[in-house]
Order: sequence, then C-alpha cells, then structure tokens
Amino acid sequence: MSVPIINLAPNLPVSRLCLGTMTFGEQNSLSQSFRLLDEAFDAGINFFDSAEMYPVPQRSETQGRSEEYFGRWIRSRKIPRDRVVFSTKVSFKFHCVAGPSGQMTWIRGGPKCLDSRNITEAINNSLHRAQIDYIDLYQIHWPDRYVPMFGETEYDPKRQYDSISLEEQLDALGKAVDAGKVRYIGLSNETPYGVMKFLQVAEKVACYPKIVSVQNSYSLLCRTFDSGLAECCHNERISLLAYSPLAMGILSGKYFKQDGGPDAARLNLFRGKYSEGESRYNLSNSTIKAATMEYLGIAERHGLHPVSLAIAFVLRHPLVASAIFGATQSWQLQDTLRACKVELTCEVMAEINRVHSRFTNPCP
Repeated sequence: MSVPIINLAPNLPVSRLCLGTMTFGEQNSLSQSFRLLDEAFDAGINFFDSAEMYPVPQRSETQGRSEEYFGRWIRSRKIPRDRVVFSTKVSFKFHCVAGPSGQMTWIRGGPKCLDSRNITEAINNSLHRAQIDYIDLYQIHWPDRYVPMFGETEYDPKRQYDSISLEEQLDALGKAVDAGKVRYIGLSNETPYGVMKFLQVAEKVACYPKIVSVQNSYSLLCRTFDSGLAECCHNERISLLAYSPLAMGILSGKYFKQDGGPDAARLNLFRGKYSEGESRYNLSNSTIKAATMEYLGIAERHGLHPVSLAIAFVLRHPLVASAIFGATQSWQLQDTLRACKVELTCEVMAEINRVHSRFTNPCP
C-alpha cells in the first residue's frame, strides 16, 4: 500500500496523508511511537506533523516529547533527512476561553505574544529537541490576535487586543529561512483575513517569505474552510492541510456505540482535561450525534468503512494537499491508509451534501 504524493511547494513533495504526532509522549510510549512511525513510513507516508506544545493535553512534564520522539526515530532508523517532511509549530498564550490560555507557563515562561524573540527561540528549541538541522514547514499554531475558534463562531470586536505586527512575525520567520533553519512557512487555525494580510505584507518586503499552506480543521462535521478561506487559498495557490479529518475520532462512530467507546479513546480518557478539544467536539451535543449517525448510515448503505468515508471526503477536496490524522494503535493507522484507495461516487456525495445542508458544521 503506497500513499500518493503531491507537491506542497517547490521541492517539497508530501504524502496525501500526514501522521500527526500529538499523542506521542502521552498516549503513546517511545516504542509505540516508533512502531507507528515505521508502519506509516513503510506505507509511503513521508509527512509528519508536530508542535512545540505537543503532546496533548499539554503538561509541563511532557512538553516537547512529540518532537523529541520523531527526531529519535529518524536517528534510530538512520533515515536520510531528505526522505521525510517534518512540520512543527510555535505556540503562545491563547486569548480564548476554549484554548490553552495561560496554562503553558512552562514554554518560555508562558509567552504572551509572537514577537521576534519568541519565534526565534521556539525554532531553536524545536531543532534542539528533534536534533535536526532544519524544519521543512514551520507554522504559527494560531493567530497572534483575537480570533474566534475551537467552537466559537461569532467575532466580538470588543475582544480585540494589541498584538505583534505581521511584519515582525514575518521578519523573524524570514531570518530563520535565510539561516537555513526553516524551508517553508505556513499558518494554522487562520481566517481569510489573516491569510490575505500575511500575503499582503510579504508582497511589500522582498525578504519576507510567502506562506505555502494553512492548517485548519476540515471534516464532514466542519466545512467552514469552504466559506471564504477556500477562495483565498485557491486564488493565492495556498494548500490546505486538513487536520482532524475524523473530528477527533467521532466520525469513526466509536463514541456513539452502546458502551460509549473505549476508555482509552481520547475524548473519554481526557474528559474534562482538554478544553479546546471538548469545546468543539462535544459528545453531548445532539446535533453532532445526529449528523454523525447520518454519515455512518451513508457508509453502511454503500459498503464503506466509516473512516474511509470521512478520509476520502477530505482527500477529494481539490485544495487539500494532505489530511493530518492521528493514531494510537496500528489498526487505526491501517484503517486510514485504506481510505486512500476509496473514491466517493456522485451518489455518495449527494447524500453527504444533503446531510450537510441539514446539519451544517456542528464542529466549527
């Protein structure tokens, strides 16, 4: 089984599936992480995503392990650096009720902004933890300005605050690119306004790098990307890296079985400890359950595995370069890999769109 490859940027071929490492160091031990990385790499996955705050839920005792485990895997397996694409992200205090807020005081003393010092230090720390010379794709984990997200949908002008200029952010990122520490830059959890402002600023100063991707949530339960951001990305040739294509496992159907799903499933294991996840993927939300049951019904009627339906839906989007998924068990990885060979018919898509029209984006 070989995962297809697509060019995210010049000389940056990435697999259509990207293995997220946010469970490494918390739900997955070092040996378990190595096994998942081995299986993914052997199947043709060359794209691996991390963040300085991972694993989640974030704790001072585990922070940075995901990056560390990935780097140790490369060295242990003696994998040539140019055979893999590694992406990671810079974090800082999140000004949102549902987000990490000021909890992450163990990361650079709890950075309150994305100034040049924090970006530079974060890059250097990630390189050190992973023991690598460069990062292929470096992303801003969420905007350094007020933006409603993680379940919030309405913009409140009163919550805006003074933030670091995009010029300073791009200047720091550009210096990292010039120094050979970073190859390309991207955004995450961004809005159409944010994408276009980053592009506008980069066009004014030749030495500023242009963003090549935006990593936002996209799934059967969250298609907000198509309302505005898709137009920006299409016209500016920016790819979507779709995270949470299974809506944190909800679209597998496991949480709505009679037993409520395995105790080790993330939303069960970390109940009450993962606010930014639970605010969006609220299992007590009747609309989420109703929509999910409809999608499970479509999969059953057409002889598809629920995971195949969900992943194939995301991969068929013309602007999606790669779907970022997580796995704690080998069988979960294999279920996702099989989805690469599934093509959804017009009939299936018509049924999906009818459900979407009734239950529009219950996990924004």
